[in-house]
Amino acid sequence: MEGSLDSEAALADNDPNKTAANREFRKARQAEDGKRAMIDYENAAVAMRAKTAKLRALRLARDAEQAALEDEKPAAPEKKAKKK
Repeated sequence: MEGSLDSEAALADNDPNKTAANREFRKARQAEDGKRAMIDYENAAVAMRAKTAKLRALRLARDAEQAALEDEKPAAPEKKAKKK
């Protein structure tokens, strides 16, 4: 009896309708996964561009502030070398 159950399971796996349905389900799932992956990729790219723009603005502000401080600071007088 046990041998007949195995052969029935093997026959059920070879059912063309079931195989086609599994194939279609797998294709649909892969298409959904692909769409989700593309959305995740695009969202990550948008976040990266926003972060880069923020960091660029901070860097430019810091550089402008440093340049302004350097302009305000009087130039240090040059020391003359002593002669022996």
